[in-house]
Amino acid sequence: MPVGAGESVRVSASAAAAVELAGGVRILWNARGIVAADKPAGIPTIADHGGDAHALVTAVARAVDLPVSALHPTSRLDRGVSGVVVFATDSFAREELRAAREDGRYERRYVALATRAPSPPTGTWDAPIGRAKDPLLRKVNGKDAVPSVTRYAVVAEGEDRGAAMLALAPQTGRTHQLRVHASHANAPLLGDRDYGRSTNVTLASGEVVRVGRIALHCAQVCLLFGEERVRVFAEIPGELRELASTLGMPDEMWEKAVTCNL
Repeated sequence: MPVGAGESVRVSASAAAAVELAGGVRILWNARGIVAADKPAGIPTIADHGGDAHALVTAVARAVDLPVSALHPTSRLDRGVSGVVVFATDSFAREELRAAREDGRYERRYVALATRAPSPPTGTWDAPIGRAKDPLLRKVNGKDAVPSVTRYAVVAEGEDRGAAMLALAPQTGRTHQLRVHASHANAPLLGDRDYGRSTNVTLASGEVVRVGRIALHCAQVCLLFGEERVRVFAEIPGELRELASTLGMPDEMWEKAVTCNL
C-alpha cells in the first residue's frame, strides 16, 4: 500500500515489545477503537460449541478491559490458523473498518506451506465458494456459491517432496476461502485435515514429519483508517519456520512471502 505526501504510517510494536497474554496471545495494536491481536493456532476467534472461555475474543477483552460484547472481529481465523485478527471496539471504528474493506483499503497477507506448488506459480484463484454437504465445510461451486477471489504466488519450493511456500492475499472474505482455493488448485495446505488430509510429510530419507496444525498464518494487515495508514505484523510462528526448514526452504523466504507484490 503506497504512502502519499503528508500521510502518516503507524507500525505495530515488535513481537518482543507486544503485550503478552495468557495462552500465547499478544496484543499488537490498541488505539482509536482498533485492537489487533496475534492469535495462536488451536483456539477459536470467537465462542464456539465449547463456549467463549477459551476464545481469542475473551482473552483480548480481558487484556483491554472491555466486555466481550464490545469487540467486533473484522475477520476471523479458523481454529487451526494463526496470525493477526483485528477487532473494532466502537461503532465509529466498526464502520470505518467496514468501509475500508469494501473500498479495498484493508489488505491482508497470509503465508502458507502447501503440499505442492500450484500451476502457474502466480495468479488469481476466482472459483466461487459455497456450502458443502457437511454444514461446517465449504466447497468450490457448492450450495449458494458466491464470488471468491484470492491472489497467490509461489515464493519457494522445498528440496524434499515438492512442498511449496505461498504468499496469499484474499480479496474477499469467505469462510475457509484460502484453504478451499488451495485445495481446488491441487495444492492443499499442509496440516489441513478437512481439505487435504495432509497431516504428515514423508521425506526422501523415509522420515515422517507430523504437521500438527494448518500451515497458514495471517502475517500482516495493512489498512487506511481515516487519513492514517496502519500496518500490523505478527511474527511467523516457530513451528512453521521449523517445518519449512525441514522441507528445505531458506528461512529468509518468509520475509519475501510477506513483502512480495501480489
